[in-house]
Amino acid sequence: MNRKDFIKQASLLAAGSALAPLHTFGQDRDRLVILHTNDWHSHIEPFAKDHKRYPAQGGAARRATLVKQIRQEYKNVLLLDSGDIFQGTPYFNYYGGELEFKLMSEMGYDYATLGNHDFDGGIDGLVKQLPHANFSFLNANYDFKNTKLQGKIKPYSIVQKGKFKIGVFGVGIELNGLVPKKLFGGITYNDPIKIANEVAAELRKKGCNLIICLSHLGFNYKSNKVSDKVLAKMSSNIDLILGGHTHTFLSSPQPILNQNGREIFINQTGWAGINLGRVDYETNNAKTATLHGSTMLNIS
Repeated sequence: MNRKDFIKQASLLAAGSALAPLHTFGQDRDRLVILHTNDWHSHIEPFAKDHKRYPAQGGAARRATLVKQIRQEYKNVLLLDSGDIFQGTPYFNYYGGELEFKLMSEMGYDYATLGNHDFDGGIDGLVKQLPHANFSFLNANYDFKNTKLQGKIKPYSIVQKGKFKIGVFGVGIELNGLVPKKLFGGITYNDPIKIANEVAAELRKKGCNLIICLSHLGFNYKSNKVSDKVLAKMSSNIDLILGGHTHTFLSSPQPILNQNGREIFINQTGWAGINLGRVDYETNNAKTATLHGSTMLNIS
């Protein structure tokens, strides 16, 4: 099968998978259901049945099945990704990210942020694949000025889902020392905590009753390195941090008190697309959104 036909067939498979049973949270169709992934690293197919750690788990088509069913059950669904979409299997080596973006587009992703491995094809490689992404990339703390990514990556976006006015923004890890300079070129890294607080405050002023940070900083470190936990503790207006980079498997969102003593949440799904995170919110008015429940859906 040639390259073009293979990508087309894989995309159709992800879009048209048969529905599978799924545990749901009740019949309130007006709640907000947030589905999210991170670090799926070009794992298009499930792991082998004899894999020692993840036997027969994962796979883009199975993920599409779960997403499709949830969208049939609920009106207000967001599908998000926290970066490192690229790199990890020969699919990336051969197709350069085209297949990953086309599959995510077929699944109906709304927003994603950039991980360090999303620069493994260089800025030119990323720009080449962006037309295949029918969703927006968000990053607020990278300055793309005078690079080919200038104007192609938004700092944040606002979306209305029923009673929910949702602000979504992205922050990324320091690329210098992690990614060869020749691959990320003139991108400037800015303090993610400072930027995140500025953006979240702006989103709150714009009337958002739920603010989500797509982070590729990493969940936690033994050092003082900036992480999702550090960001959460030093934040003021963020409600939910959906993280990546450290491949952390969390069974449920982790509560953290922000600098105002308010409880916010961090979640991360592990890696390789073997889990689909789900976090549900409800609201009784236009000003606040309340976490209703969560689950980690194993794709197997």
